[in-house]
Amino acid sequence: MSNLAQRKLYLAPKEGMIKGVCAGLAHYLGVPVALIRIMAVLSIFFGLFMFTLVAYIILSFSLDPVPDEYTYNEDQQPSPKHLLAQADAELKASEQRLRQIERYVTSETFGVRSRFRQL
Repeated sequence: MSNLAQRKLYLAPKEGMIKGVCAGLAHYLGVPVALIRIMAVLSIFFGLFMFTLVAYIILSFSLDPVPDEYTYNEDQQPSPKHLLAQADAELKASEQRLRQIERYVTSETFGVRSRFRQL
C-alpha cells in the first residue's frame, strides 16, 4: 500500500452508486468499496446523519472525477482468487522439482556415483 500523501482523492462515478464518493474514498484508502459504504450507512443509523450527508455533498461537489488515464489497479491488492492461483502454480512447480529429485535419488546412477565418492 503506497503512502496516502502520494495519492489524490477523486470521485469514481463509474464505480459509484450515486456520485462515486464512497468508491473514490475506498480507492484512496486502499480498502474495499463495500466497507466504506457500510461505514456510511452505519454512521447514518448511529446519529451522524447530518454530518454524513453534509460531508457527502461537499465531497461530491468539490472533488474532481477520475481522469481516464488514471488507474487504481496499481494501488489495489491482488484478489484472493489470483493469490490462490499463484500459490497453486508454485506448489505444482515445487512438486515437479521434488519428483525429479526423488527420481534421481532412487536411480542406479545416484547409487553408483555415491559409491565412487566413498572410495
